[in-house]
Amino acid sequence: MSDHYADALAAVATDVDATIARLLDRGSHSAAAQSPDEVTNLWDAMRYAVLAGGKRLRPFLVVSAAKICGGDRATALRVAAAVEMMHTYSLVHDDLPAMDDDDLRRGRPSLHRKFDEASAILAGDALLTLAFEVLADPTTHPDGAIRAELVLGLARAGGPAGMAGGQMLDLEAERRPDVGDAEIMQLESMKTGALFAWSCEAGAVSAGADETARAHLRAFGEDFGLAFQITDDILDEVGDVAEAGKTVGKDQARGKATFVSRHGLQGAREIAAQHVQKAVGNLDFFGQKAELLRAAAERLIDRRV
Repeated sequence: MSDHYADALAAVATDVDATIARLLDRGSHSAAAQSPDEVTNLWDAMRYAVLAGGKRLRPFLVVSAAKICGGDRATALRVAAAVEMMHTYSLVHDDLPAMDDDDLRRGRPSLHRKFDEASAILAGDALLTLAFEVLADPTTHPDGAIRAELVLGLARAGGPAGMAGGQMLDLEAERRPDVGDAEIMQLESMKTGALFAWSCEAGAVSAGADETARAHLRAFGEDFGLAFQITDDILDEVGDVAEAGKTVGKDQARGKATFVSRHGLQGAREIAAQHVQKAVGNLDFFGQKAELLRAAAERLIDRRV
C-alpha cells in the first residue's frame, strides 16, 4: 500500500468518523433530545456499531469520486456518512442469529452480543433510516434534485434489487451444489457490488458530474465491489481472526457458494484480478486524477483485512 493512498484512506476515515459522531450526537437532534431517556440505549447501540472502526472504504470511494469531479468535501463527507450507516446496518443485521449468527465484528463482540438481539435489530433499523434523513437534509446539499437523487440511489443500492436482495440470494444458495458462476456473480454483484457502485456514483452525483463521468465511476465501483467480495471470500478461507476482526472459516462451514468453493483459492484470485483490471480500465477517462482510486483497486489483490 502506497503511503499516499494509506494517508488518504486514513484521512477520510478520521473525517467521516467525526461527521458520523456529530450526526449521532443525540443533543443535535431536536426530536431525539426530547425523547424518553429509555431511548438512550438505542443511541448507544447505534454508536457502538458504527463507530467501531473499520477501513471506511466505501466512504473513501464517495469522497475520492467527489474530488475527481470537483465536488465539495464537506458535502461528500455527509454522503459518505450516510453510506457508512447503510453499510453498518447491513453488518449488524448480517451478524444476527437468523442470518450469519456471528459473535465478532470489527474485533469486538457483535452488537447483539454486546447489547441484545432486539437492540441490534432496532439499531440497524435506526441507522438505515437515519442515512436517508442525512441525505434528505438541505445541510447535505442545497439542490433538492441532487438530494432526491442521492436518496433514490442509496435506496436502490440497499433494496431488493441490491444489497437486501443479494443477501437473500446468498442465504438461499447455501448448501446448493448446483449454484453456478452466473448465480454467484449475480448475488455478489447485488450483495456487495451495488453499494460499492453507488458509493462511487454518489460522489459524482454530489459534485454535479455529468452522466459520462458517473457511468465510468459506476462501472469502476461495480467491478471494484466484485473484486472486494471475492477477496473477502478468500480471506474467510485463509485469513486470521485477529487481523480480520471477525470470524473466519464461516463460508465453508455453512456451505456457502463462492468463487473459492467453485474454483479454489488460486482460481478465485485470478477472477478477482480480472475484475480489478476491468475496474482500473474505467478510470482511464479521468487520467491522473484517479490515482487514489487505482491504488484502492490494485491493493485488493493483496488485502489481508
